[in-house]
Amino acid sequence: MAKKTAGESDETRLKKKVAEKLTDHKNPKEDEALRSLRKRLRRTQRKRRALALRKKNSASKKTAAPAAK
Repeated sequence: MAKKTAGESDETRLKKKVAEKLTDHKNPKEDEALRSLRKRLRRTQRKRRALALRKKNSASKKTAAPAAK
């Protein structure tokens, strides 16, 4: 795999691609490429949200653990 550039995240790149595809589109429901782009965007958003939630939960457990002792 190639190294990713730190310029922009996958999520912003996918958002731009989806918006670009939607601008000049007659029937977006039947476009398979657009559907797969949206699925990839949702997947990256889910990963980001899950990571944030995991970090939040682990931080609260770390602060609660010393108080319990």
